[in-house]
Amino acid sequence: MEGNNSDEFYTRLREQLWENTKWPANYLYKFIVPTDKKKIEQIHSIFDNTGAVIESKKSKKGTYTSISVTVHLKNPDEVIKKYKEVSIIEGVISL
Repeated sequence: MEGNNSDEFYTRLREQLWENTKWPANYLYKFIVPTDKKKIEQIHSIFDNTGAVIESKKSKKGTYTSISVTVHLKNPDEVIKKYKEVSIIEGVISL
């Protein structure tokens, strides 16, 4: 998501999170990443020291790894900040 489209996406996400969630709250992130130790470690480091619970599961062929991160956050802006930090990792898909 580049430029304007990502701004619109994050604006809509922020509105939906405010409408549908009572903050602070636990938030579940789901990512698909090529099975690459360095990329998986990058995701782990983004959520270091946040109290996040991180679960990983490799695909059947081992090509991809799904990563679920549950973390307690104060507001939608914190949710979006983490999405943006993860989005710089090449090949990561946010679900």
